[in-house]
Amino acid sequence: MDCPYETKEVRDSTIVENDLAFAFLTNIPIVPGHVLVCPKRHVPYYEDTTPEEKIAIEKLTSILRRTLKKVFGAQGFNYAWNEEKIGGQGVPHFHLHIVPRKEGDTGIYKYDPREFLYRPGPRDITPREELSEVTELIRKGI
Repeated sequence: MDCPYETKEVRDSTIVENDLAFAFLTNIPIVPGHVLVCPKRHVPYYEDTTPEEKIAIEKLTSILRRTLKKVFGAQGFNYAWNEEKIGGQGVPHFHLHIVPRKEGDTGIYKYDPREFLYRPGPRDITPREELSEVTELIRKGI
């Protein structure tokens, strides 16, 4: 498999790593310091990572959070991953985006998931009864 995250170029640009995960800058950053954290093992989804890989990713995330605050003056962060093409996943190797945010950067400030991800414009609040029905469907599916 030809995975762009498993190339010599990307591995040589690793910022920080441990035994099971590594981090590097995305080549299409939203803001300076936009980092991707990946397991070293090729897996397409977060749910495919082992408990040990999850811990390794979290450890790197913690290191990067502190560092991005210090280096870029980050005042907040966006953390995200995408799954499947329909969900915006362009590379089928799990990767966590860490986007350092501060006043005056070029990213989106107003964060409303409906606007940010998929449904722009105002929407009515869903009636409690409908939410209860959907809750019950999900509970039954578990």
